[in-house]
Amino acid sequence: MHKSMGASLYVPANHKHLLDIANGDKLPGARSLIFCTEDAVADRELSWALFNLAVVLENMRPEVTADRFVRVRNPDVLARVLAMKGAHKLTGFVIPKATRHNLEAYVKLVRGTDHMLMPTLETAEVFSESEMEAFRELLQSPGIRNRILALRIGGNDLLALLGLRRPRGMTIYRTPLGPTIARLVTIFRPYGFALTAPVFEHLDLPELLDQEVQEDLAYGMVGKTAIHPTQIAPIEAHYKVKPQDLEAARAILDPNSPAVFKMHDSMCEVATHRAWAERMVAQSHLFGSDPTEAPGWPAAFIEKENS
Repeated sequence: MHKSMGASLYVPANHKHLLDIANGDKLPGARSLIFCTEDAVADRELSWALFNLAVVLENMRPEVTADRFVRVRNPDVLARVLAMKGAHKLTGFVIPKATRHNLEAYVKLVRGTDHMLMPTLETAEVFSESEMEAFRELLQSPGIRNRILALRIGGNDLLALLGLRRPRGMTIYRTPLGPTIARLVTIFRPYGFALTAPVFEHLDLPELLDQEVQEDLAYGMVGKTAIHPTQIAPIEAHYKVKPQDLEAARAILDPNSPAVFKMHDSMCEVATHRAWAERMVAQSHLFGSDPTEAPGWPAAFIEKENS
């Protein structure tokens, strides 16, 4: 079962308030933070960013509940971060431009640690089904599989490879990346790998962000990258489980339920819907239930199908 992550906020490693953010003094509601040393930091600022990160890791409180990751730039930067005092307080690392040709260099560095990895799919190989299948085989290797928390989809980098930028009037799923994301879902999710959705780079289109997150969830994404704190709440609002879905999920998991039954005018089949039901219940524990989505009928019911 895939654990929902909700919104993961990218924060440049040279941010002047990085320590306050890491300790939860700023943005206390953030549940997943990614300190970026890659695209969010210019080459000329990398040394300062790594110095700033070193100070933050040493003074970062370990008891903070948020997951904290570093998006490294390359294996050398990963080695430098691992050598910093306090690196053990990190949940893990986001690997940029991950392929089957470079991942093992990162994996070797974290051996002997408890760090998890989130490889980012954002290179030309992503457009090749055979390459993604080969990458999946590598990810399933002993010593690697248990390190992979999720695979992140780098939408902007993939669009850049096509010479495109997301139009302001449509979701990522209406661009050429729509079929690519669908293929990644079918390649990786049946084998137990979770996927997170690309960033939504426009801050003044809340309705379109809402629509895209709904599509993220329809595609089975367990989280979405946020580029600004104001995106966290709107993203995670969609991870609140609808009461009727939660009722159905609990009924599906009830050992006394029939194999097939009707609920809220939909068929529920225990054998095929169990994974969904487990995810809905777990998601409700993390994000709660959406009180604005109350069912439009007096009471839930289970009706055994006789036909």
